[in-house]
Amino acid sequence: MDRIRSQIEAVIFDMDGTLTVPLLDFDAMRTEIGITDGSTLLEAMARMDPDARDRANDIILRHEAAAARDATLNPGAADLLAELSRRGVPVALLTRNSRASVRTVCDKFRLRFDAIHTREDGLPKPSPEPVLHLCRVMGRSPAATLVVGDYLYDIQSGRQAGCPTCLLVHGPRPAWADQADMVIKSLAQLLPRIELATRPG
Repeated sequence: MDRIRSQIEAVIFDMDGTLTVPLLDFDAMRTEIGITDGSTLLEAMARMDPDARDRANDIILRHEAAAARDATLNPGAADLLAELSRRGVPVALLTRNSRASVRTVCDKFRLRFDAIHTREDGLPKPSPEPVLHLCRVMGRSPAATLVVGDYLYDIQSGRQAGCPTCLLVHGPRPAWADQADMVIKSLAQLLPRIELATRPG
């Protein structure tokens, strides 16, 4: 689809790779931790004993802190967030990153969100639970809340919650891109392809 057909009252954004230029090297983190079966980081950590999990968490936090310090916003991100704010559209941030890295990025770019969910705040993507939680906090229904991300887990989390979804593609279109309701190549393409239905509160 080239447009989102439902009216949008709120937007949930992923952080790394969506609002910010992707800097995290997940392969390097897996190698340093010793994950050899191709598992994603958080899922692999869930199977570790406490000592190994603590070590893995320290490695991830170090990589995330460096990426947050060096972060740059994706083209169009600042203008998009400013325009949504101007129109009174609530926005939330949903990330598998740490709360500390989110704070660094938000402080660096003076970003403000109506709600934030990090991996310390509950179940991570691809679970629908964080999306549903953010919808409740913002007082908007999932059907009227757009989830925007650059990875499969963003799309799966949004779809399972009953939200329309938008995939931001940086390079070749992934095989699973059709799971998203809309695919864009830059954040500047988002607003012209949705209909905002703002309302008080």
